[in-house]
Amino acid sequence: MPKPTSRRQLSTADERRQTVLRTAVGAFADRGYFGTRTTDVAQRAGISQAYVYRLFPDKESLFVAVVEHCFARIRESLGEGAAAAEGSSAGEVLDAMGNAYAELISDRDLLLLQLHAQCAAAAEPAIRQVVRSGYARLVEYARGVSGAPEADVQQFFARGMLCHLVVALGAHEMDTPWARTLSEGLRHY
Repeated sequence: MPKPTSRRQLSTADERRQTVLRTAVGAFADRGYFGTRTTDVAQRAGISQAYVYRLFPDKESLFVAVVEHCFARIRESLGEGAAAAEGSSAGEVLDAMGNAYAELISDRDLLLLQLHAQCAAAAEPAIRQVVRSGYARLVEYARGVSGAPEADVQQFFARGMLCHLVVALGAHEMDTPWARTLSEGLRHY
């Protein structure tokens, strides 16, 4: 009687690509675009650097894909928030989306990656373009789903940027006048 053989199922290139993207979020979050090497990403993903280059032609294209991946997560989160809104007014929808986003940025890696992407956007045109495109889609989504006026949508994003600052500095954990001023009215998870 032949011995049963176990077959190891190999992941497809697309599955491996998604694994590399998820892994690269943490790598780029730790050291930023300029401080992260593709070998760092490869080691974390448990693959060779050559395979990373097979999936992404260079570090810049990998980082751009990671930033796009994170913008997709943000958009998904905002959609979940909008669906969970207790009412249909613009304020209720924006508030529910803000709550969902506050939960999302409790993920340290996602928060840090966004901050690093914004910094790298100032120096690198391809990264600037992906960050611009990501925010353009988010602004249009927030405007469309909430029906809020321009000023309210702007305030929604301004509050999100303030949340980045407060969480990055740990200001929400401090009991000092300046930290209370910045953190007042913001949700943290």
